[in-house]
Amino acid sequence: MLYPVPAVMVSVAGEEGKSNIITIAWAGTICSDPPMVSISVRPERYSYELLKKSGEFVVNLTTRSLAWATDYCGVRSGRDVDKWKETGLTPLPASEVSAPLIGESPVNIECRTTQILELGSHHMFLAEVAAVDVDPAYLDEKGTFHLEEADLIAYAHGRYRSLGEELGRFGYSVRKDRCTGKKGRNLSKSVQKDSRRNKG
Repeated sequence: MLYPVPAVMVSVAGEEGKSNIITIAWAGTICSDPPMVSISVRPERYSYELLKKSGEFVVNLTTRSLAWATDYCGVRSGRDVDKWKETGLTPLPASEVSAPLIGESPVNIECRTTQILELGSHHMFLAEVAAVDVDPAYLDEKGTFHLEEADLIAYAHGRYRSLGEELGRFGYSVRKDRCTGKKGRNLSKSVQKDSRRNKG
């Protein structure tokens, strides 16, 4: 019941230059120094042995326009189909790992496995982040990255959902508003409206 979760496409290198894409919902940040992430994979999945053998993978963030490909890569096996061909996704060389990037993804996180925990139905791959690649389309003239414009998606109870509107920025609950001097007022207009309505 711990939802929503990211719906990411993980690309992994295979033998003889072949690579595959697997959709993962059990993924997340686990450490900031050093930067580390985790993904959890069922051992019976085709990509499991590829991940175990290479020890490298790329976490590719997904967007509304990638929803169909995200689902396809989660329900079809690389044993049977070439997911790159079937989805039309573009493999690009990574800078630090053997696995390719998905060119259509706004953010690609290149990873090297440090440990595999055999937990039960899923095995967790703990990995250090070797590099992060971002789509320059979301960079402004000052070099600031605007990930909110990518229209990212998440997964909840078998359904893919867009993330929706911003409700506040980190720390807004204790930050003083420049105009009113009061704390916690940096909410979206719709949330402010709802909070006023609920007072009566």
